[in-house]
Amino acid sequence: MTLKEIIEKLDLTVYNDVNGDTEISSAYASDLLSDVMGNAKSGQLWITMQTHKNVAAIAALKDVPAIILVKNNAPDEDMLAFAKDEDIAVLSSKQASFEVCGKLYELIK
Repeated sequence: MTLKEIIEKLDLTVYNDVNGDTEISSAYASDLLSDVMGNAKSGQLWITMQTHKNVAAIAALKDVPAIILVKNNAPDEDMLAFAKDEDIAVLSSKQASFEVCGKLYELIK
């Protein structure tokens, strides 16, 4: 499924321009940065409530194309600037991680 389709189906807020044609086949949900560093896979979406620059830095390190912030969280200015420089999509959902994970799983299983 493409990132653009996920954005539409989950009604996500887009904070920066993204490559909507990016194919997404998996996701990783965690708020613990060391967990993501050790376990996230290249090409996965990252679901988190964290909004600081280190999130975007780890996404770049792990080759994560998009981050979904949950519970209406918005990225810090530093996070968004870094994500734009690294071509990482920053998105936001009104829902909590549990709901986002469940809906995303149903979309891309």
